[in-house]
Amino acid sequence: MFSGKEFDMNSFALFAAAIMIGVGSSAVAQTVEPAYKAAPDTYKVIFEDNNFRVMEANHKKGVRDKMHSHPVPFVVYNLTDCKTKLYSPDGSTKEVKGKAGTASANPVIAAHAAENIGDADCKQIFVEKK
Repeated sequence: MFSGKEFDMNSFALFAAAIMIGVGSSAVAQTVEPAYKAAPDTYKVIFEDNNFRVMEANHKKGVRDKMHSHPVPFVVYNLTDCKTKLYSPDGSTKEVKGKAGTASANPVIAAHAAENIGDADCKQIFVEKK
């Protein structure tokens, strides 16, 4: 199994820690439903196969969606200018601005709610790698 090399306890500890971090972050992200299940009025699955899920998001002006997760890393493409206030379960908030025609890569998000605080509806495309 180890190709004749001596097993190093430090390597094992690092490997075990990496596994625990990966399992832990997946478990946390799964405690809240994914966006398309938790907030179907906002997130609509427009394509899905064994490799990808693509969602169209329409955040109506002044509306705050339900607490949801993004259980895998994802890319978001802004179809319109968007100004969003994100709410974490611990009560902290963060404002995010997205310019139409721009994209950004994002990590797993265990839980948050999003409110459109801009002057118009915010339309985006989310792409998740399964």
